[in-house]
Amino acid sequence: MFASAALSSPPLQNPIMSLNLAGDTAAAVPSPSGDSPGWIQEAINGGSLRLVDLHSGSNGWASPPGDLFSLRGQNYFSRRQKVPGGDWLLRPAGVDWLRSPSRLDDVLGRPDNRVMAALRRAQSSGKSKKSFIIAVNLQVPGREAHSAVFYFAAEDPIQPGSLLFRFIHGDDAFRNSRFKIVNRIVKGPWIVRTAVGNYSACLLGRALTCNYHRGESYLEIDVDIGSSAIASAILRLALGCVTAVTIDMGFLVEAQAEDELPEKLFGAVRVAQMEMSSATFVDDTRPRVERNNFRGAARVKHHGDRTDVLGDADADEQS
Repeated sequence: MFASAALSSPPLQNPIMSLNLAGDTAAAVPSPSGDSPGWIQEAINGGSLRLVDLHSGSNGWASPPGDLFSLRGQNYFSRRQKVPGGDWLLRPAGVDWLRSPSRLDDVLGRPDNRVMAALRRAQSSGKSKKSFIIAVNLQVPGREAHSAVFYFAAEDPIQPGSLLFRFIHGDDAFRNSRFKIVNRIVKGPWIVRTAVGNYSACLLGRALTCNYHRGESYLEIDVDIGSSAIASAILRLALGCVTAVTIDMGFLVEAQAEDELPEKLFGAVRVAQMEMSSATFVDDTRPRVERNNFRGAARVKHHGDRTDVLGDADADEQS
């Protein structure tokens, strides 16, 4: 809902439209905290958006099983087959729902960011030295800027040479061509389902403006929803009934070659009937922390016309 957005008049593809997928199955529901290290549990419990039950929770977030998402399988390029997504590559590490007088960029680079603070405390005691965080910051425009920030963490080093490793360490052109979201509308009024579609897949880096922030122990992807007039129009519609909407969002690096298959989610989140008023206020005047010579923000060109958005989607992902 937040990130995906474009008008749904066929045959145009938009960032939140496409394939129909059945509702929740009886798949086992993973526990977000479970056997997670202490700093990740602290990050989950301290979020401004609370962890709720996957099936009955509201005004909060949960972790949907990867099998609820349909991704490119091992034979995708020869048979166009998609398969259940399977396990996520990273652990969920909490969600923040924030508001500020102006847009919040590089949230993990702020000295007051609670997730990075939890990781630094663990590392200062000799733990989690190799941990790495990926955050997706969906930036919602308005009189007050809002950000929905989803944190995912790895305790062990990302496998060298893997698609996710190449995404983390690659340049912005590569990231722009591969950063993908898959969405499922779990619950919502007819008008939202009609505008958005029950299931969608989109290369966000080509549909919206993305800024990438690389720190010593993190990569943050800031997605500017206001960079697209089409996305903003759908967003206004969705926000009008946001407390009645539950949506699953899965994030991944798109596979574009045989040896990159099957696709795997690096993280997924369910946002359940969130209330705009529950956002935590953040003072946006504080300075950023030093990033130890890592590359900072890099603006990716926004390809906002409808032809480009259509071209980003697979033929079998259009509705």
